[in-house]
Amino acid sequence: MPEHPTERALQLLSLLQTHTFWPGTDLCTRLEVSARTLRRDVDRLRSLGYPVDATPGPTGGYRLAAGAHLPPLLVDDDEAVAIAVGLRAAASESIDGMEDTALRALAKLEQVLPDRLRRRVRAVHSNVVSLRWSPDEVVDGDALAVLALACRDHEQVRFHYERRDGEAAARLVEPHQMVSTGHRWYLVAWDTRRDDWRTFRLDRMREVRLAGVRFTARPIPGGDAAQFVASSIRTIPRPYEAVLDVRGDAEEVRAALRHEAEITTQGRGVRVRITASSIDSLFVATSLLATRFAVRVREPAELRELVDLVLTRLTT
Repeated sequence: MPEHPTERALQLLSLLQTHTFWPGTDLCTRLEVSARTLRRDVDRLRSLGYPVDATPGPTGGYRLAAGAHLPPLLVDDDEAVAIAVGLRAAASESIDGMEDTALRALAKLEQVLPDRLRRRVRAVHSNVVSLRWSPDEVVDGDALAVLALACRDHEQVRFHYERRDGEAAARLVEPHQMVSTGHRWYLVAWDTRRDDWRTFRLDRMREVRLAGVRFTARPIPGGDAAQFVASSIRTIPRPYEAVLDVRGDAEEVRAALRHEAEITTQGRGVRVRITASSIDSLFVATSLLATRFAVRVREPAELRELVDLVLTRLTT
């Protein structure tokens, strides 16, 4: 048991941050203190700005409630590294306004990290690079927050939506869940006017706002939002095709590609056929492969010219 009151209070805080509710008897057992000492430690945390709610009675206990401001948080070594890596990833996400906010938070965190943890974080950062996507696909951070609340509270949402063909229309939906594919965000929702399930890209939404109407959640087909989005993506027309010769093992190439493709073994490598909705998407897939394997673009000529142009600009 920690002897010093401050050390004991910090351990109590750490416990309260790991569970929604702690029975008082369990906390006394974990800290090896009496109920009276536990109450004093709780009061000490409250004086430091931590809002601790207490439930009286034999089955009562304590929980850390949300306060008017964010008090200091206690995290262990692995949690600190995970937060730092997550902030670095958030800085490269396609969410408007997230980059600067994440970098500011990351700077504050790294400033107080012990040297041993700072070295771990920097080792991860220096060996991971993020592929930047089109600025046209940036998601509005406020819209992301509104949709998250609507999914949680089962509240209808209104927004203007631009389809792939450029047609724009107002939508009223019952949001179910958001799905991130890495560089794009999708909303799975019940479209009230079309009386069916739909997926919506967040970067194509405008003027997202709560409609003020609650709804009873419906079961999504298949029961999994991510699978629903994956099925929807597979139905998108893919008029562009690329044929690539890649020097590498078929399974390793498939794992690196992270893209549906036809892969056949030939000679010392494989031939890869990829379909996509645009030349840009083909270029991204080709670039991913080129980070690990020798790649030759056989067709189309437009993709080959784009790759040559990028290589020329990189070497001049």
